[in-house]
Amino acid sequence: MKFILEILLTGLAIVIAAHILPGVHVNGYFTAVVAGILLALVNATIGLVLRVLTFPLNFLTLGLISFIISVCMVLLVSHLLDGFYVRGFFSAALFAIVLAVLKMLFHTVEKN
Repeated sequence: MKFILEILLTGLAIVIAAHILPGVHVNGYFTAVVAGILLALVNATIGLVLRVLTFPLNFLTLGLISFIISVCMVLLVSHLLDGFYVRGFFSAALFAIVLAVLKMLFHTVEKN
């Protein structure tokens, strides 16, 4: 049950982030939920491999490479999924930041 709630809240966070940010478009809530699932899968597979391979560089840049990998994963999902569009790297970076903040807020509200 908690997993389903997490998926639904991620979809809501994606819809809110797309509404706030210019350069990010999502067709609807169902597309946002699918985008959230794809983001989780891509980060758990390709993102994990990239983070392991770039660990020394990530250590030297104090985690900046990890953020750049997350932004690239957002761009990858944007190319894979019809109905979810991110204009460019800067829009994807802002989207990743806003999505992380919204998910953090939802997580604190969910715990209380």
